[in-house]
Amino acid sequence: MVQKSNLDIAYELVLKKKSPVEFAKLWQEVSQIQGYTEDEAKARVGKFYTNLSLDGRFITLGENTWDLRERYIFEKVHIDMNDVYRDVEEDEDVDDLDEEEDSYREEEDSDDSADRNESDEESEEDNDDYEEDY
Repeated sequence: MVQKSNLDIAYELVLKKKSPVEFAKLWQEVSQIQGYTEDEAKARVGKFYTNLSLDGRFITLGENTWDLRERYIFEKVHIDMNDVYRDVEEDEDVDDLDEEEDSYREEEDSDDSADRNESDEESEEDNDDYEEDY
């Protein structure tokens, strides 16, 4: 007898339910069908989650709820990667602007500091002149 994979069992379970299922409940049912002990189930849950995420038959609907991709129209579950990359590029542009602004501020601060030093020296000279007059 050939044993089914965890993902194949999960697929059959979700298919029978005809509705989205929470990950914890799905894993509990899969591990029960596979006959895993509690320790085995704990040891395998991470791998199952990763494989579920990578398996094209499943989609996440948020809040750790999963369903079958075949139940949804393409436009509803498709992620346009161009939009994802555009967002990343925009974030990088903002970061570049922030760095330029920080650099400008540092230059401005050092210029202000130099101006203050010159001002202080001039004030001291003025004070010296004042003292000489009296």
